[in-house]
Amino acid sequence: MIDAKVSPLAGMATKFALQASLTLSDQAALLAMPHATRFFEAGSYIMREGDTPAYFGIIVSGIVCGHKTSGDGQRQMTSLHNPEELFGIHTLYLESLDHNVQSLTRSEVVTIPLTALRDLAKNSAAIACAIASIVMVDISASRAWLLNISRRDARARVAHLLCELAVRLDRPGQAAEVTYDLPITQEQMADAVG
Repeated sequence: MIDAKVSPLAGMATKFALQASLTLSDQAALLAMPHATRFFEAGSYIMREGDTPAYFGIIVSGIVCGHKTSGDGQRQMTSLHNPEELFGIHTLYLESLDHNVQSLTRSEVVTIPLTALRDLAKNSAAIACAIASIVMVDISASRAWLLNISRRDARARVAHLLCELAVRLDRPGQAAEVTYDLPITQEQMADAVG
């Protein structure tokens, strides 16, 4: 297990190690990537659709969403990201972003240049494999969200989202009866469940 006190990138390195057999040098390279800590107020855009992606991130605190906006200005969330989760990694080889990433609450985010990750992926098959696996999990979640907003009734949509968030927030070693904060508004919930 990678010690979180070593680097703010430790959570990311652990996620990569869960997806592929990383060598010690792979883990050290992940922990040594250049990064910056940034703070975003609620409602702030972290990335905008159409921008050229320069970085991906790890959420330290707060809740971040991915979303698309219709021509008439309505927002449809396509993902929610909680602390210790990555966002924007699927943009690794995109020329421009196909969605927005916005902070729903005050958030602390560690950003890492995509060029640094691209270089690591070129030099390590295990890191490239971990990236592909993480992206595939995100795509799988997107399919579940698509089913949720297109075929379930309102009550089932909300129940599915709450269950998904509870599973993702669950940490090994926690007591079985744990409560979770969900500091989002009813409007934001509606944007998530269509």
